[in-house]
Amino acid sequence: MTTTQQAPAHDAVVGNLSTLDRFLPVWIGAAMVAGILLGRAIPGLDNALSAVDIQGVSLPIALGLLIMMYPVLAKVRYDKLDSVTGDRRLLVTSLVLNWVIGPLLMFTLAWVFLPDLPTYRTGLIIVGLARCIAMVIIWNDLACGDREAAAVLVAINSVFQVIMFAVLGWFYLSVLPGWLGLHQEHLNVSAWKIAGSVLVFLGIPLLAGYLSRRLGEKAKGRAWYEEKFLPRIGPWALYGLLFTIVILFALQGHQITGHPLDVIRIAVPLLVYFALMWGGGYALGRAVGLGYERTTTLAFTAAGNNFELAIAVAIATFGVTSGQALAGVVGPLIEVPVLVGLVYVSLALRNRFTHTPPETIHA
Repeated sequence: MTTTQQAPAHDAVVGNLSTLDRFLPVWIGAAMVAGILLGRAIPGLDNALSAVDIQGVSLPIALGLLIMMYPVLAKVRYDKLDSVTGDRRLLVTSLVLNWVIGPLLMFTLAWVFLPDLPTYRTGLIIVGLARCIAMVIIWNDLACGDREAAAVLVAINSVFQVIMFAVLGWFYLSVLPGWLGLHQEHLNVSAWKIAGSVLVFLGIPLLAGYLSRRLGEKAKGRAWYEEKFLPRIGPWALYGLLFTIVILFALQGHQITGHPLDVIRIAVPLLVYFALMWGGGYALGRAVGLGYERTTTLAFTAAGNNFELAIAVAIATFGVTSGQALAGVVGPLIEVPVLVGLVYVSLALRNRFTHTPPETIHA
């Protein structure tokens, strides 16, 4: 649906959401509980679900991610991407938040809150290095952010992830701790593996979304594509999200329920991290004069993390039962409900903006 350029109040926006969107926190909470219960109730389910993987990610989760991302990327107006790539304020602030402030903040919080738990600390640092390329598109869309900007920033993060993940892992786990006289770890991860993950989980839905719009508009026109096709496929983004959450927590339910106190210790720095990154991104977006849509996109791309990559790297490097893997698993346990809550916070703050960019706001 589309709203006017004048930013409406929070209640009006939420009131126009579908039942599926309006009760999203309920559905996500139920999906998390259902996944944990399934994992606990069915012996060997975790092994069955992870028997086949794509780039180190369980096949069911991979399918869920692809289903989740395709409808949102099909909504992107690819003919407007040049308006995003020319916005230097957005691009520079996003790069600084994601690749300078984000990893450094997580490194600091991990050492402050977990000085006595080196395995969990390392796992959190890995989470901080894995910038989001999947679920952030969902959160941005729900918060009425700029879809085209989200697509561009996710693509940029993907390129930087391939180039910088291993380098930053070496720096934050080996070099910087050595300079500070702290305990050192080592991370062995292939850049080709990360590139393959990006190609699958971003490249496939991005290509499918682009071709859908290009061919759909060519065959039946933009009006049909926007008013008929997109509403039909739109709900599948949330279906894919809920399916992904169920499978993820079914795979990791034993880890979560078997270490409740450890989960709490790991959760605290994660909560601080998400709050500071989202709040910092939002404040920075306003400070540099971005409108509501791009400020929202900046905040969510800064706060989100690619937990699929973080878990896969932790398992490949340290083992499936390692503390590093558990820290990666706790990431989405905290991130999902927190960022859903921040969607509503963002919508509530929407009427604080006195103006918006000239583009139509999508809800």
